[in-house]
Amino acid sequence: GEGTALGTAGGRAGTGGSARYRPWCGLAAGRSYSGGSAYPSVSLTCPLPGVPKAVFAAAESRERFETRVTVLENGLRVASQNKFGQFCTVGILVNSGSRHEAKYLSGISHFLEKLAFSSTAQFGSKDEILLTLEKHGGICDCQASRDTIMYAVSADARGLDTVVNLLADVTLQPRLSDEEIEMTRMAIRFELEDLNMRPDPEPLLTEMIHAAAFRDNTVGLNRFCPVENTDKINRDVLHSYLSSYYTPDRMVLAGVGIEHEHLVECARKYLLGVQPVWGSGQGRAVDRSVAQYTGGIIKVEKDMSDVSLGPTPIPELTHIMIGLESCSFLEDDFIPFAVLNMMMGGGGSFSAGGPGKGMFTRLYLNVLNRHHWMYNATSYHHSYEDTGLLCIHASADPKQVREMVEIITREFILMAGAVGEVELERAKTQLKSMLMMNLESRPVIFEDVGRQVLATSTRKLPHELCALISQVKPTDIKRVVTKMLHKKPAVAALGDLTDLPTYEHIQAALSSKDGRLPRLYRLFR
Repeated sequence: GEGTALGTAGGRAGTGGSARYRPWCGLAAGRSYSGGSAYPSVSLTCPLPGVPKAVFAAAESRERFETRVTVLENGLRVASQNKFGQFCTVGILVNSGSRHEAKYLSGISHFLEKLAFSSTAQFGSKDEILLTLEKHGGICDCQASRDTIMYAVSADARGLDTVVNLLADVTLQPRLSDEEIEMTRMAIRFELEDLNMRPDPEPLLTEMIHAAAFRDNTVGLNRFCPVENTDKINRDVLHSYLSSYYTPDRMVLAGVGIEHEHLVECARKYLLGVQPVWGSGQGRAVDRSVAQYTGGIIKVEKDMSDVSLGPTPIPELTHIMIGLESCSFLEDDFIPFAVLNMMMGGGGSFSAGGPGKGMFTRLYLNVLNRHHWMYNATSYHHSYEDTGLLCIHASADPKQVREMVEIITREFILMAGAVGEVELERAKTQLKSMLMMNLESRPVIFEDVGRQVLATSTRKLPHELCALISQVKPTDIKRVVTKMLHKKPAVAALGDLTDLPTYEHIQAALSSKDGRLPRLYRLFR
């Protein structure tokens, strides 16, 4: 818009010759108005006479991205972030997820995620909900993780009343009709099939490493509904679960891009004193188990030779993930672990790029650049309220599995060694820039506000986190790694596992000084 308008005005000035369109030429000496009188000769370095002094926005005068939190009488927390732009993102986060399903059938959270934004007491169908949102230019989404389920809407800020009313209805008054539950069963079966056929097994490996690290408890419970449970989950099972976990004290209404007072007013109107569809009777006792790290191995033998057909198929690969317990995101050590994860970095061999891409993380420098036969080496850090898991995913040809495992165990041991000042500063800068860049997006700010307030009832602001990242020293990295290496490893392996070392050998390698696997002596080769 503006660029075009300026361009048109400039064009008219050039062709039509009207001085009206050439104000920027007026301060040059010797020019004159169309009436004949000369322009005043004014130096651009001096303030213009009669023009008021410009007042610039100072960094200190802005609201410091403050997150305001109000707790309602029923225990519901309302959190908001100051206003910018025409649109807002508002949602309800519930402290409920697959980790709370120990006393229930596994897969309830997966069902609830798929059933979200279906028919409710006020809205007859999903289409009706989408049409209501469309009037405010809105979109909706629901995501379930191991510890949180999140119902979110992005829409025009003027439709806040409608949005909060809709969110309250979707969360507390879902109809859960037989037809909707049957459609969800079909969707989940299809998703599980698709998950097993994907060329990228990362979601499967993440499930496996959690199951190995926290065997049969909390975050180790399966995030996806097992096939055998799809027919067992019905409205009664869902209502029983919802009555336990969908209580106001386990919820946060978070909003970004709206006035706090308006959000609190809407929360009082639609979320205070509302009788949920499952009644006010208490369900089973809430599972408050603390995660118990067990370590261990989970192996899935699978023929990966035909996962990607086509003119340039991905070759047959074996995938390994090795992890160790880190810490909760509430602990001080969480920041050094985040820096360590950034320092390890890594990725797939196809994302390595050419010269100038700047591959400075350890898994690129020490692994992918030196061992051309490895297809992937990536570091991940999963963190929860009571525990965490730092793991490395690697993939290579089945015949080179043993060598690949040894390379990864060696990298774990090297973490506790010397940390270069340059690589540490680079990792810290990269982490800060990634944090700030992610927080440019309104839905990301919403999730950050919601999750932090759900876990701690407050929010650490970006500049506070950046200050904590800046304070990380090489000694902090060494300390957290040394502590981590004393734990048993968690191992997930998928594919042709003929040459996979035993769990005991992997454990021995992680306890050694150089990370090498015990030598194998064979009489016949």
